Amino acid sequence: MTIKQEDWEDTCPLVTAQRIMAGKWKLSIIWFLAEHKVLRFNQLKAAFDDPKLTQKMLTQHLKELQQDQLVKRTVYNTVPPKVEYCLSDLGESFIPVMRSMENWGKSYQKNIGL
Repeated sequence: MTIKQEDWEDTCPLVTAQRIMAGKWKLSIIWFLAEHKVLRFNQLKAAFDDPKLTQKMLTQHLKELQQDQLVKRTVYNTVPPKVEYCLSDLGESFIPVMRSMENWGKSYQKNIGL
């Protein structure tokens, strides 16, 4: 039995998770929001302390995470405008997965001598 690529891409839960988390900075964004609960854009950018993360890339990843319902964006009607980001309930549900990935990464590093 052969499964067409478009069929498994649409139905495989691992492919879904991979699609949502694809992007160099997404896991770190979720991690920082999990640790700090609520961050403004500039606070999130500063948390990375990496010139390779551009404002455009951070904005793009945040928009994608919002579209995938993992991050909530709250805009306050103030001058200047205030925007805050936090994890949604769905985003919070991913934290145990990240903790498991962290534990696996530590084990892997130990096994290869890092």
